[in-house]
Amino acid sequence: MGCRSVLPKRALIRLVRRPEGVQIDPTGKLAGRGAYLHDRRACWERGLRGSLAHALKIDLTPADLERLQQFMASLPEENEAEGADR
Repeated sequence: MGCRSVLPKRALIRLVRRPEGVQIDPTGKLAGRGAYLHDRRACWERGLRGSLAHALKIDLTPADLERLQQFMASLPEENEAEGADR
């Protein structure tokens, strides 16, 4: 969604819209409207700028943004992810 490149669902991180806010769904089985992002920080940065909210059909709250940005900080930079693939 963030970078628009296609990968199998199992290779992506699912986020789900829940009554208590947007949360990361590591199992991929939580009920609710879902969206997928790669495990790369650049993808999340693009997604948090608006495409994630559009895909989930909500406005992200400040609490949602803070929670997602904290998770994003744990993701590898683009160069780190490429080095791991080699």
